[in-house]
Amino acid sequence: MSVRPQQPTPLALAIMLAFTAPASALAQQAATLPAVTVSASALALGSDDMSTPVTVLEGEELVRAREATLGETLAGQPGITSSHFGAGASRPIIRGMDGPRVKVLSDGAEVQDASTISPDHAVAAEPMLSEQIEVLRGPSALAYGGGAVGGVVNVIDKKIPTRVPAKGFEGSAEVRANSAAREKAGAFEVTGGSGNIAFHAEGVKRDAKEYKVGSGWEGGSNVAGSYNKTDTSSVGVSWVGSRGFLGLAFTSQHAQYGLPGHNHEFESCHPHGAHLHCGGHEGHDHGAEEEHDHEHGSVPFVKLKSERWDVRGELRDPMPGFAKLRLRAAFTDYKHDEIEGAEIATTFKNKGHDARLEMEHHPLFGWRGVVGLQTSKRDFSALGEEAYVAPTVTKKHAAFLVEEYKLDQWRFEAGLRHEWQDITVDSATLQDRSAKGTSVSLGAVWKFAPQYSLGSTISRTHRLPSAEELYAHGVHMATATYELGNQNLGKETSNNIDLTLRKYAGATTFSASAYRNKVDNYIFGSTLDSHEGFQLIQYAQRDATFTGVEGQVRQQLNPMFGASVFGDYVRAKLADGGGNLPRIPAQRLGVKFDANWQAWSGVAEFYRVGKQDKIAAFETATPGYNMLNLSANYDTRIGTTPAQFYVKANNLTNELAYSHTSFIKNAAPLTGRNVTVGMRVTF
Repeated sequence: MSVRPQQPTPLALAIMLAFTAPASALAQQAATLPAVTVSASALALGSDDMSTPVTVLEGEELVRAREATLGETLAGQPGITSSHFGAGASRPIIRGMDGPRVKVLSDGAEVQDASTISPDHAVAAEPMLSEQIEVLRGPSALAYGGGAVGGVVNVIDKKIPTRVPAKGFEGSAEVRANSAAREKAGAFEVTGGSGNIAFHAEGVKRDAKEYKVGSGWEGGSNVAGSYNKTDTSSVGVSWVGSRGFLGLAFTSQHAQYGLPGHNHEFESCHPHGAHLHCGGHEGHDHGAEEEHDHEHGSVPFVKLKSERWDVRGELRDPMPGFAKLRLRAAFTDYKHDEIEGAEIATTFKNKGHDARLEMEHHPLFGWRGVVGLQTSKRDFSALGEEAYVAPTVTKKHAAFLVEEYKLDQWRFEAGLRHEWQDITVDSATLQDRSAKGTSVSLGAVWKFAPQYSLGSTISRTHRLPSAEELYAHGVHMATATYELGNQNLGKETSNNIDLTLRKYAGATTFSASAYRNKVDNYIFGSTLDSHEGFQLIQYAQRDATFTGVEGQVRQQLNPMFGASVFGDYVRAKLADGGGNLPRIPAQRLGVKFDANWQAWSGVAEFYRVGKQDKIAAFETATPGYNMLNLSANYDTRIGTTPAQFYVKANNLTNELAYSHTSFIKNAAPLTGRNVTVGMRVTF
């Protein structure tokens, strides 16, 4: 693995050499865990069989990582950061790509919210109710859409039971609190049933105040408006037979969170050609990027309501020649109001459905595979002051095929997907759009030695422009922009090559990946002009290249202690000297020590995020920062009930840190010193 840190290269090399010293005795002591099955992989592969890297969070690791939002939960994983928009909204960014290039799934069905439209819109997925979170990068996500160029995040939950508990019921409950936001949160889930019927109920409630930032921030100690209140509940029922299951669940989510950095000073700004005109303001500041806070108590906030129905089913041996049939479908009625004072300024609505049917066939001439169909519809509208996108209906249909062939120590994989998209816009001056695209990928995994594998994938995928990229026209105060769509946008073509080297067992384990993604006609928001940080953005297309590395190496030092080095780096720029793309994550390099002793376990982590000065026009550099995190778990029993107590301290040195990927980085720095304590019981 090769990254480009600012300072610690000699230290990192020294640590890596120390970790890879001979350890034959430890190799016998180190536990070799079975590979985790990746539900989101079309062929239900183990994580060690994937041709591209995959991250799977479960068990104690997931409990340690979980935060209030999906983006912050995953932000510490190699190759993943978050869009960080205060406390209530944060979406994963994978390899420098976000928005519609990263699909978020709920056990295989797309989460239908408004988070791909703007970073101030929350992801309607609850980390505290997740059983497992999977992240597939790059071409591994092909089965879920050619547009998922960055990857797929699949949140596995228990809302639809897949089996009847052996003792009639089972479940868990958890409570937690933290210091930085004075957060109080609780969650429960319970499954019961008999015969062929199983029931499930779950819920979470969170109340977090404005969070504290690191020391020395000129804006004070707390981010105004950065509170987050969430209430999510779900009930489900399944029929479970000897060959599969079929179930239905209903989920209701309510949330209220503030929008830091929101400012109406620039409401009058509008474009004159490629320039901004902002009323009585004179002059332009082409280099400044600053956010303006409201006075405390007047910060606008989002009031969100999402109601979702899920249908899931699986049937083994459905017909001759096929091993499994898998169904995932969801209908979502999503709405959120952006409220200023006592009035609703803008209302966003999104009614959508997503249905997916897969069939796995038995080996045919040595090839095992999955053939599938997918269809979705999104009816989106925005009404009010910031209705900068006309109402649209987006329909997508797709057919896909994923096949694998095994030969000795080789596994070959091929994928093909074709998509059709139709967008109808409710406007007399805008035109409806229809488009189609074909994506293909080829991959191979070679287990060239015991415990080692080398995987590679090449792909050519198409992403079709979204309704917002085509039709946006208006002020978007949350991101301090005036957005102009472009009806002339065509599909973008991603040409990706990915190489991953793994050692997946023994005292020393590692995974290191390098990738290069050349995107023809890449769609991005090009800043044409700026006034005191308020930007005029028009969606445009130019060729772009993403190049990066990511990985980690872990050494079992003795039966109790282990140590790791991890890091990531991505470089994203436009072709032909066009400059850098905006809001690309800075490089990161860190070390981690883990310990397990009897009922205790713990992790100490230190990493450095470098300065990001490879910036786009009208963007400012972001300073680097250090982060020190500690955590500890204790497993015990309360009577006969298994229980776990945990504590974690993030940003222990109270560092003032800014996220370069955030539109409001200066108005909402990252959280300062934060101590979280919690208890979880299972029964």
